[in-house]
Amino acid sequence: MKFKQVFFLLITLPLLSFTLHKYYVSMCEIEYVQEQKSVQITLGLFIDDIEDTLDKDLNTVTNLATTSEIKNVDTLYYNYLKKHFNLTINNTVKNFTYIGKEYDDDIVRFYLEIENIEQLQQLEIKNTCLFNYFEEQQNIIKIKVKDYHKTFYLTKNNDKGLLKL
Repeated sequence: MKFKQVFFLLITLPLLSFTLHKYYVSMCEIEYVQEQKSVQITLGLFIDDIEDTLDKDLNTVTNLATTSEIKNVDTLYYNYLKKHFNLTINNTVKNFTYIGKEYDDDIVRFYLEIENIEQLQQLEIKNTCLFNYFEEQQNIIKIKVKDYHKTFYLTKNNDKGLLKL
């Protein structure tokens, strides 16, 4: 009987540790499309993390990705991203156009674009999304310019990445 209990604990404890541990990661893909002279951005955040953040920042209940979602959610998203996601292209701070968002299971994907970029020589990314409330948050940035690929892993202590071509 003792062997069965020990065996059960050895099997279930590792499984519980995986289910109890929460990962705080976002993924951002940035691509410069030269033919369109635009920088196209897809940024994915976990819905529960951005919901917690917006609810705390705004002292409200957003109910993201539900039938009772707050009506002005796109404005809230845009304002949050404008404050926490910044791009400097060729030494000039650029504002992005918020194209929209879509919910995909437990992730919200934001679609952003910066137009009229004739040439991309340098790209600086500052991404502080979710850093205020999630100490272990990591923001992964993948950049594609022509055949060149670069990945940055941003944290609260290192929130910027710089690409020079």
